[in-house]
Amino acid sequence: MKRCLFVDDSAVIRKVAKRILGGTDLQMLEAATGFDAIAICSTDMPEIIVVDGALPDMTCVEFIRRVRAIDSPVKPQIAVCLTEVDIAAIMRAKRAGAQGYLLKPFNRPQLLDRFRILENAA
Repeated sequence: MKRCLFVDDSAVIRKVAKRILGGTDLQMLEAATGFDAIAICSTDMPEIIVVDGALPDMTCVEFIRRVRAIDSPVKPQIAVCLTEVDIAAIMRAKRAGAQGYLLKPFNRPQLLDRFRILENAA
């Protein structure tokens, strides 16, 4: 079973994502901050990470770089969750090591579609 880490300071967003993805073949992990997520990744790297583009404690680019710097046999697929299409932010995230993005608010079909893409690439 693949593991997914959803990093967002909004408990509501994490709860909605968990409800949508909970019925799939994914084990859901949650973190409210980048530092909490880095701690999770350091001990047990998930295969898929969705990170909020506006974390309270670090930029998503810094988060992605820190995850990529962790020595792990698992190289996660990373998607940035944004509130609007910001090409510059998407490109910065991709240069840091992200594979894609997702727009908030997301609905069930959008989130499941993005996860199918990430799962197949993981």
